[in-house]
Amino acid sequence: MENKIINTIRFLSAEMVLKANSGHQGAPIGQAPMGYALFNDVMKYNPKNSKWINRDRFILSSGHASALQYSLLHLYGFNLSMDEIKNFRQLDSQTPGHPEFGETDGVEVTTGPLGQGVAMATGFALAEKHLAAKYNTDDFKVIDHYTYVIAGDGCLMEGVSNEASSLAATMGLDKLILLYDSNNITIDGGTDIAFTEDVKKRYEALGWHTLEVEDGTDVEAIKEAIEEAKNEKERPSFIKVNTVIGYGSNKAGTSAVHGNPLNKDDIQEMKENLEYEHMEDFYVAEDVKSYLEEVIAKHEKYEEEWNAMFEKYKVAFPEKYESLRKALDEDYDLSFLNEEEFMSYDKDLASRAASGKALNRIAKNVDYLFGGSADLAGSNNTTLDGKGFFSKNTPQEPNIHFGVREHAMSAMANGIKLHGGLQPYVATFLSFADYMKPAIRLSALMKQKVIYIFTHDSIGLGEDGPTHQAVDQLPMLRAIPNAITIRPADNRETAAAWAYSIKKCTRPISLILSRQSLPSIEGTGMEVEKGGYIVKDFGENPEYLLMGTGSELHLAYGVAEKLFEQGKSARVVSMPSLELFEEQSDEYKESVLSKDIKNRIAIEASSEKAWYKYLGFDGLLVGMETFGKSAPAEDAFDYFGFTVDKILAKVEEKF
Repeated sequence: MENKIINTIRFLSAEMVLKANSGHQGAPIGQAPMGYALFNDVMKYNPKNSKWINRDRFILSSGHASALQYSLLHLYGFNLSMDEIKNFRQLDSQTPGHPEFGETDGVEVTTGPLGQGVAMATGFALAEKHLAAKYNTDDFKVIDHYTYVIAGDGCLMEGVSNEASSLAATMGLDKLILLYDSNNITIDGGTDIAFTEDVKKRYEALGWHTLEVEDGTDVEAIKEAIEEAKNEKERPSFIKVNTVIGYGSNKAGTSAVHGNPLNKDDIQEMKENLEYEHMEDFYVAEDVKSYLEEVIAKHEKYEEEWNAMFEKYKVAFPEKYESLRKALDEDYDLSFLNEEEFMSYDKDLASRAASGKALNRIAKNVDYLFGGSADLAGSNNTTLDGKGFFSKNTPQEPNIHFGVREHAMSAMANGIKLHGGLQPYVATFLSFADYMKPAIRLSALMKQKVIYIFTHDSIGLGEDGPTHQAVDQLPMLRAIPNAITIRPADNRETAAAWAYSIKKCTRPISLILSRQSLPSIEGTGMEVEKGGYIVKDFGENPEYLLMGTGSELHLAYGVAEKLFEQGKSARVVSMPSLELFEEQSDEYKESVLSKDIKNRIAIEASSEKAWYKYLGFDGLLVGMETFGKSAPAEDAFDYFGFTVDKILAKVEEKF
């Protein structure tokens, strides 16, 4: 029966790729015994409720092998029909080319960009360890599950996986188990052309518990290795499983079976080689179905047993139960976010400092914040006051030291959010958003609210110079579909940005914050959630429209004052979020950016060109055309023309 099921997985995978004439069948064929071992015997899950909070998580980091995951989900009772299996890689199917969260029942994360799955799995394991320490008692292990990830050579070549793996060992994530599909093949050929290191020894050096399965078709050896990994209570476990890509086919062990479909004759020959008696396409034998029904019934009982235990936990520990319930449901009273106390500050502040104050005010009212910085907590103002830092010895603490690992930090945040029960936030300088872009893009694809805090947002960074002065990162972040950026102009806008992030945002959000102190501006506030709004009209029937964001809004305000002193009327508009503004009604947008106002100026210390949508051909954009310079912030702003007098001169020359 074991052999029948494994071969069924192999041939469903191969036939999916053949029918689509697109995809990767080599890895699924080689990984089938691993997948069988996990879904049949090792993992605890309920296929009838794929969102059960205490399920073991399975992450296919080598997402190009998606046919493996779809075969497993179909066979083991998830809501994935044979029609969808046959519809592999077709428009609007539940079986897209790479696994996509939200598109397919049972898929935990969107994978495909290699290495991201390993890093997200680390985030899952981090969340599990933290919640377990926070809510479990001696008698009630309400959070107690493993994260299993299958990764290939490509995943382990990518730097993001190594960053995450290094941190996983440092944090003692013992419930993270990585199965390395070592088949020695990449698209271009054998791994010896570019990847000759001893990966197992590398993981040993990182601090992982390492094991090896010599024969990837030996299911008992795979299960024994996993059991040994589960008995390790101090370190994450790395299991090298030696496999043959395209096992049993006439192209086995070659790059030809990686991304090129086996043809009909190849698959028939493979069936003969593996003594598989069913020559029909997409066939699941009746005895296999009957056996799997029993396995599925066994898995349904895991949640039933947990639910019974959770009810007893509710009675024995009502406060812990209620805290966990609120966190899982994100069911908090957020009325405090509308109160003047939350919005009020007693002095001018850098928006990074205002952000830190807002974050801590939120933390006093909700109990699910979990995050930190890439070795810049003091600069990013991201530490929750009065709380400790997560470590292998203090996993209950909510502050995280990610170290200098921006790639992994952002990917881990996706895993934390997808796990459930926590709201992650991560931080670094805006210039390093480039390192984080792949994970932010996945946040947006998966529709996950991860809060990205980016400080030191412009040439205002000053002396560190052009490598650290972010002039081209805002356009990059704004270009990501389904993601929001907010660049607040003062302390009130910063508080309003946080209020929106916690209360209303349902997708990744980047807060773009200053290093330098910003003056409080009359008229700013909660309208940040509209993306753009009128701060003040200087006079009636404005002749000039001045738009600004962040540290440049007060310059727009100053120019408007000067124009008004000259007898000219002007409107100042704060535009902290172009994306949110675009989502407003046409009537609202017209009320703010009236077509009757022809003389338009946008001011932002960025290379963003999207402003021309609001400026038209005749507008004036005061922005960055080059990289920055190393100088004190005030000197840098003056050098690049970001002063009231220099902008006013440009306005007078232009109009």
